[in-house]
Amino acid sequence: MHDISIFRVNLLRAVYLLIGVGLALSIWPQLGRPQELMQGVVNCMLAVVAVLALVGVRHPLRMLPLLLWEMLWKTLWVLLVALPAWRAGTMDEGIAATLFACAVGAIVPLTLPWSHVWRRYVTDGAEPWRRAKAPASGAHAVQ
Repeated sequence: MHDISIFRVNLLRAVYLLIGVGLALSIWPQLGRPQELMQGVVNCMLAVVAVLALVGVRHPLRMLPLLLWEMLWKTLWVLLVALPAWRAGTMDEGIAATLFACAVGAIVPLTLPWSHVWRRYVTDGAEPWRRAKAPASGAHAVQ
């Protein structure tokens, strides 16, 4: 099936469970309450991430793009928002709280099966862009 150990697969399940349950407990109770526009958008997106993370408990390898997304957006946010704010001495309470939440996500790159990710998403062939043409049905009848 895979060249990934069952320990690694179950470790991925634990990460999905942590993300799914954590977001469900913290975000789902806020849904439906009056919020600022962008906070409402973020909460709805995170609520769906929680659902997809719970799907990852069942299909840990198929849902790897969700963990990659988690890792990449947090890395980008730290590099483009938190680090410049820290260097400029303008880090406020909100940035510090988000930085802490991103730091919890540092577990994701430690659990990813990187050789599988590389093979699956970089070196393996892509799905075809269009359907292969079927041979003409009359081609054999002519000869």
